[in-house]
Amino acid sequence: MIAPYVCDVSLFLAQALKEGKTILLEGQLGTLKDPDHGIYPMVTSSSTLAAYGAIGAGIPPYEISEIITVCKAYSSAVGAGAFVSEIFGEEADELRQRGGDGGEFGATTGRPRRMGWFDCVASRYGCRLQGTTDVAFTVLDVLGYLDEIPVCVGYEIDGEVTTDFPVTGKLEKAKPVLKKLPGWKCDIRGIRNYEELPENCRRYIEFVEEQIGYPITMVSNGPGRNDIIYRKSALSKAKA
Repeated sequence: MIAPYVCDVSLFLAQALKEGKTILLEGQLGTLKDPDHGIYPMVTSSSTLAAYGAIGAGIPPYEISEIITVCKAYSSAVGAGAFVSEIFGEEADELRQRGGDGGEFGATTGRPRRMGWFDCVASRYGCRLQGTTDVAFTVLDVLGYLDEIPVCVGYEIDGEVTTDFPVTGKLEKAKPVLKKLPGWKCDIRGIRNYEELPENCRRYIEFVEEQIGYPITMVSNGPGRNDIIYRKSALSKAKA
């Protein structure tokens, strides 16, 4: 059954490049699980950075011209390790139950994921290491129940505030610096045009975009394949 799909992959892709075809590579896990640049030892066995796609696929690194980094509109984590913007108790339980596609639970184990607010410090670091050209901002619809939405904009470490992601030793001591933004208090599923989103929803997206410094060009507002809003951000216009 699989025989027709087995070949010399690097040769196949080299020929596809010669023919001007588009190649899509999908990375696994996130930046902070990278063995070199992640939160060691809570990392995986191989690089999770986009640059590693060239090695895994056997194509030249300069052929990777577009890097889409996927960020949730809040934070979640599996397993142990530092999680600066983590929340607990009923606050975490409600976000967990509402989150993801049927709740924030492990796809294989069903284990409850750790929950937190969006972390601009970690996300900026992740985008920088990935070489992000575009950000896909997902599960935004989940936050529609909140009156106010906290966002982690900095880390307080030993009495000083930083917006740069620290080394692991300092990360363990970091406390979140939170800014609260007004919620939009409505269901945004089904909206397909960015301008039709509630004003506070757009403000949330644009605030996060400004904080991380990378253009949010895609916003998902539902679990469906077509629940994506495409936008031309101010940052991407400036780069163009």
